[in-house]
Amino acid sequence: MNCPVCNYHDTKVIDSRVTGDKTGIRRRRECVKCTFRFSTLEETELLDITVVKRDGRRQPYSREKLAQGLRQALGKRSYTEDKFYNLIHKIERDIQKTKKSELTSREVGELVMKHLKHFDEIGYIRFASVYRQFKDAATFQSELKAMLKKTGKRKK
Repeated sequence: MNCPVCNYHDTKVIDSRVTGDKTGIRRRRECVKCTFRFSTLEETELLDITVVKRDGRRQPYSREKLAQGLRQALGKRSYTEDKFYNLIHKIERDIQKTKKSELTSREVGELVMKHLKHFDEIGYIRFASVYRQFKDAATFQSELKAMLKKTGKRKK
């Protein structure tokens, strides 16, 4: 780790802590040369995971594409960046738990919907309507009824 001030190649770790959401490690560092102190954040990165699309094409997993799809579903909804970041980490943690090097876009989509349902129900319905390609209002209504039944929020 190079010092951000003097660019010296050697720093020492003074303190390490797990982040509040337990998705990374924050390290307090000090430059050996100029003694400047700074913090770094380490987080797990998904490497070498291929997503197999519906048409058979294969693409490397992209956190940016995941975030873009989530932001689209959550458009004009209220959430903090920290909670959004935590949502992405939970989805990626579940991707890692599969221990597969290849996942179908369907598997990724199901993991996204699982977490999105608990994060924001409106965002979940928006995502599901595109992901599951709802054909009409009846399909939309059926999904909504199923969600309300599972969460016990049906109005009487």
